[in-house]
Amino acid sequence: MVNGSPPAERALGRRFEPVLYAFVAGAVTLFVALKFYGSLRLQTLHALHWAHPERFDELVRAGRLGPWSAPLDDVFIHFDFARSAARGAPFEWVPGNGYSSGGTSFLYPFVLAVGYWLGFRGLDLMEWAAILACVCTFAVLLGARQLTRDLPRAASYVLPFGFLSVGALDWSLFSGMEVALLLALWAAALIAYGTLVERLRDPAPVRHAELAPLAAACVLVVATRPEAVVAVVVFAAGVALALLRRGPRPALVAAFLVGLPSALFIVGQSLTNLVMTGDSTAAGALVKLEAHHPYLTRREVLDAWFFHLKYQILRVTHYHFADTAIYGWLVWVFAGAALFERRTRKPAALLLATAALWVLLVAGNGQVRWQNERYTMPAVAWLLLAASLGVAALLVRAVELRARIRGPLVLAATVTGVALFVIHQAPRFREQVWFFGRASRNIYDQHVRTGSLLRQMQPPPERVLLGDAGAIPYVSDRPALDIIGLGGFAGLPFARATRHHVGAGIELVERLAPELRPDLLALYPGWWGDFPLWFGRKVGEVPVRGNVICGGASKVLYLPDWSPLDESARPFSLRAGERVIAEVDPADMVSEREHHYAVHGAPGFVAMKLLPSPESGRPLWDAGRVVPAGASESFVVSGLTPGRPTRLLVRLAPTNATRFSVTVDGRPAGAIRVEAKDAWVEAALSGLVIDAPRAEVRFEAGDGERVVYHVFLVQE
Repeated sequence: MVNGSPPAERALGRRFEPVLYAFVAGAVTLFVALKFYGSLRLQTLHALHWAHPERFDELVRAGRLGPWSAPLDDVFIHFDFARSAARGAPFEWVPGNGYSSGGTSFLYPFVLAVGYWLGFRGLDLMEWAAILACVCTFAVLLGARQLTRDLPRAASYVLPFGFLSVGALDWSLFSGMEVALLLALWAAALIAYGTLVERLRDPAPVRHAELAPLAAACVLVVATRPEAVVAVVVFAAGVALALLRRGPRPALVAAFLVGLPSALFIVGQSLTNLVMTGDSTAAGALVKLEAHHPYLTRREVLDAWFFHLKYQILRVTHYHFADTAIYGWLVWVFAGAALFERRTRKPAALLLATAALWVLLVAGNGQVRWQNERYTMPAVAWLLLAASLGVAALLVRAVELRARIRGPLVLAATVTGVALFVIHQAPRFREQVWFFGRASRNIYDQHVRTGSLLRQMQPPPERVLLGDAGAIPYVSDRPALDIIGLGGFAGLPFARATRHHVGAGIELVERLAPELRPDLLALYPGWWGDFPLWFGRKVGEVPVRGNVICGGASKVLYLPDWSPLDESARPFSLRAGERVIAEVDPADMVSEREHHYAVHGAPGFVAMKLLPSPESGRPLWDAGRVVPAGASESFVVSGLTPGRPTRLLVRLAPTNATRFSVTVDGRPAGAIRVEAKDAWVEAALSGLVIDAPRAEVRFEAGDGERVVYHVFLVQE
């Protein structure tokens, strides 16, 4: 006998102890999940009370819960892509819309599609997402045990409680987004990394095939969220450090091979985006990242990055970690303690490096402040694992020092710190449980009900234009056009256009054949300025009660009238015998790209007008670029017949008198003068003789602000 126990008994304990850990991890996961999903379904039950008050008592007596929903409309974007994949149209937000790069995850919709094939249809797909979230969270806790391999086994039991202790992280894990899957695959990569590093202690040469499990797991991590490339960098750096004693070349080669498949995946995805959409950058990045904001200077982008970096750290620490700001720093103290303990230093460094790089990367996302800080939550997960390691290490150290005065002091300090954290996190945890249910009810009340309303319409809409690419198209199962651009449509650059201004998005609608244009609008009117007023007739609205997550108090339905677009692409001062040789439409991204249009010396803000056509008297709409005094604009035209007299027609709606010179291929060609007039004007410059089929035209700086809405070159 050793330590008072027979060897056979100790062996039996070692054999079944992992089962005990799995039981504890599973029980904690299910306990927390039931808190959040119970809140969701109780809140949606109250939504049914408002919709069907006569049935509420019957439902309560029957012990019924409300329908499934989700706390974010973005969850339903994944559902849209998943359903399209299940129907044989992968990478399409809505079948028939064409390829879209607007999904935030390459892999997650396919995992959801499995549930769709298994029969989780409609809102029940959220039940499948909940099952996935629980399984993936459980997998994280199993894989994270790798972090405590140098501590006694009992120390690992801190992990389930520490990891799931913060309500904001649990909110994201169980929200139906891809966070739980991302962390589960990261845990798989962590296991592969630990196995590989253990193998590298053997001086035998490393075969490239031994790097494959880690490299494959890293690809899956990046395929779930591209920002997770930072985790790949940390794993590759860890492998390089483990091999450094064998020389720099083997270390660099191993790191390169670990990261290469992930890099190839990212490059391949970018090239696919470029081929399919004309933009290598994903639509989500175009919409959200400050670096792609069309009007920010480099200094403003950097200032925004610093602001979002500071915001993430302080918001998480001062708000999400505790109800009193100072106690939120306990998480950082415990994470730092893991760095001071030799047995937890390396895994803590890996966790904290990954979290730090993640926060630095997502600070470029202009929406990092919204949606319960969900973009920061993977970093919070790694930080909490590091803090759990720190608590475990302190408890082990206290036990090891129990015979000395320092042991009780360390134990008392650790227990006190944990108790203070729990006491001050508990109100936040309860708040997050409530918020999860209320947000889910809001989405159900407004977005799901709007989708149901559209589905029941007779006749149903042929295509719905909306600014929330989520529950409305999923529930209605109708063709849709997302004017923000996440959904993609016919390869048109809505994501890039609408970030300039809604007018640039309408320019792309103008390009669509009349039968493809939406015949219903479902919008928040406050988001889109004059657009719904000019183009829509209100026919209904869907309000939300006690709103905490939706973008407006009411989703308003409009019947659109696109007739103001019909004359926009035709000059109204065309003479008999003339024909349009070249048309340049400022604010139309496709036209601007084709003609290399640019504004020099100003951001080139987009403006739009709706005024009577001088030719027909009917409303005519157009959008253009604002060019202030001192700025100029240029474009390239082609298809001209050299030597033939050419007229230049410039459409304006001048709010002030202005004059600007025109040059063609650098040679003066005349000047255009207009007086202030609240009407469409087509100023003409006649007698141009262009000696080549292609020419660069430049409108020089004028003596006042101008907005050029359309340019036509006409020849007989």
